[in-house]
Amino acid sequence: MDWVSFWDGAHAIYVNPRHKQVHYAALAADLMAYVPGPTARVMDYGCGEALAADQLAAACGRLALCEAAPGVREKLTARFGATSKIDVLSPEAAAALPAGCQDLVIANSLVQYLSRDQFRDLLTLWHRLLAPGGHLLVADIIPPNVSAVRDAAALLGFAAREGFLAAAVIGLARTAVSPYRKLRAELGLGGAEHYPAGGWVRCSAKAQTR
Repeated sequence: MDWVSFWDGAHAIYVNPRHKQVHYAALAADLMAYVPGPTARVMDYGCGEALAADQLAAACGRLALCEAAPGVREKLTARFGATSKIDVLSPEAAAALPAGCQDLVIANSLVQYLSRDQFRDLLTLWHRLLAPGGHLLVADIIPPNVSAVRDAAALLGFAAREGFLAAAVIGLARTAVSPYRKLRAELGLGGAEHYPAGGWVRCSAKAQTR
C-alpha cells in the first residue's frame, strides 16, 4: 500500500462525520484569507474530499481541485461537478494545463506524503502553472520527527473545542492499529523535512525551484 491507496480507501483519520465537517470548514475559512482576489485562479493540489470547496470557490474566480486518489476524485465530481466555478482534475490533467494559468496553488497537508523526487517534480510543475506574481501556499506540514503523542494531543484539543471529544478518543484507538501508523513507519513523511513544522508557508512564483 502507498499513501494514495491509503487515502482512497476506508480509514479512521476522521473520527466521525462531525470531525470531517468542521475540519474542512475551518480549512476553507483559513484558505480564503490567502486568495488574491475575487477573480483569482486557484488550484488546491491534493485537496482530499474538500467538503467546503464551494466556500473557497465563492472567494475566487475559478477553483481547480486536483486529487490523485480516484475514489476521492469521483466523490468530488459527484459533489461539485455541476458547480460552474469548480474543476475536478487528476494529477495528469493538472500537469497538462498551460503555463501561467494559476494565481495561487495550495498544497495543504500534502508534502509530508511525498518522496524527495516527487516533491521536486511538483515544485517544478507548480512553478510552471503559476502566473507571474502568483503564489504557492504550503500548509499543515507534519515533520518526520513529530510523535504520535503530539498528533493525539492536537486532535483531542480540536475535538474538545468542536464537540466530538468522546468520538476522538475512540478514533485514536482505531488509528493506533490502522494502516496509517504502519505506512508512516515504513514510508515516513518525506517532503516535510524541507519546510518548517506546522503553520503556513507562502512562496512567490518568482522564486526558482531547485
